Amino acid sequence: MPDISEAAGIYIHIPFCVRKCPYCDFYSITDFSRIPAYLDALHQEMALAEKVPLQFNSLYFGGGTPSVLSPDQVASLCGKAFSHFNFSDDVEITLETNPGTVDSNRFKAYRAAGVNRVSVGVQSFSNDRLRFLGRIHTADEARDAVEAAGTAGFDNICLDLIYGIPGQTEDSWIRDLETALSYSPDHISCYMLTCEPGTPLDNDRLRARFKPMDDQNLGALFRATGRFLSERGYDRYEISNFARCPAKQSRHNSKYWVSAPYIGLGVSAHSFIDPVRYWNHRSVEDYIADISNEKLPRAGNELLTRQQRIIEEIFLRLRTGQGIDMDAFDRKFGISFTEVFQDPVSCLTVRGLLKISGRRCWLNEEGMLFHDGIAAMFARMEF
Repeated sequence: MPDISEAAGIYIHIPFCVRKCPYCDFYSITDFSRIPAYLDALHQEMALAEKVPLQFNSLYFGGGTPSVLSPDQVASLCGKAFSHFNFSDDVEITLETNPGTVDSNRFKAYRAAGVNRVSVGVQSFSNDRLRFLGRIHTADEARDAVEAAGTAGFDNICLDLIYGIPGQTEDSWIRDLETALSYSPDHISCYMLTCEPGTPLDNDRLRARFKPMDDQNLGALFRATGRFLSERGYDRYEISNFARCPAKQSRHNSKYWVSAPYIGLGVSAHSFIDPVRYWNHRSVEDYIADISNEKLPRAGNELLTRQQRIIEEIFLRLRTGQGIDMDAFDRKFGISFTEVFQDPVSCLTVRGLLKISGRRCWLNEEGMLFHDGIAAMFARMEF
């Protein structure tokens, strides 16, 4: 059982969307008539949830499109969470929002409901690229939404952007970044477009309806992103995430990268309390049915082996700018990081992809570009 002093996070999945984006593989539905029953089930899940001796310092509403919920509905969920879980006084409460579903008054009402951080799913400031991505909003509506968040008084705003869209050039991507920075956001997430199996986007790829961007151009955009944002005071603290300062890093998402405990509530939500991972049904109907029968809506669970925990620790930590604290790693797993992983560490250091300072090692920006392959090198080692 984790130490009570280890700060944990709570994620609440809101699966409702005006329209499903073709690239998205997160669970979502467009039937808003299910919202009242779903929110009732969320309230009941909180009451049914196993009590764990953890203090939580982050509450994150993700989706889906959480901003289709009214501010009163968000306030009600916050209130229920506070009544069932132990939160710190400085809890970070994040709400994902999409342009086309928010305005200044709505943002102000979310602030009054307790939300103190918003993530705005801009994705692009180009109408052509927004159409390719299947977004419901226009470039003007994206600008309006970002302005509205600032006008409402939020001082912790994240903008989400996507790059690697077919036909996108380095110049056009930089223009998107320049537009984003004109609003002085505290945090920027820049995600590389991927064709997730089973999504409409991937089906279109398989049918040759578009040609994905090649690896060489994707790499150029990745490098340009880091260079451009670094020169303007944003630190890449995780492969896809940049913040003005440590205080503006996503407190909640950072838990995933450092194997901190978190609880997921709602349909398809995942939870992790080392060494156990468990997850809820990926169906609103099954989720509500279990809750109605006063059962936790579990679809499955997994007890991680020591080897799985070690590999996940390396995989996740190498995504971050801080990398791996080797002394902490040795204490946690009872092995010597430098002895067990001497071969990949030496190889990557010689190739200029891994940096070492004292008892810490991390991937430089070029190394981050090849993160998955590098993590596989560690996974092949015997220990």
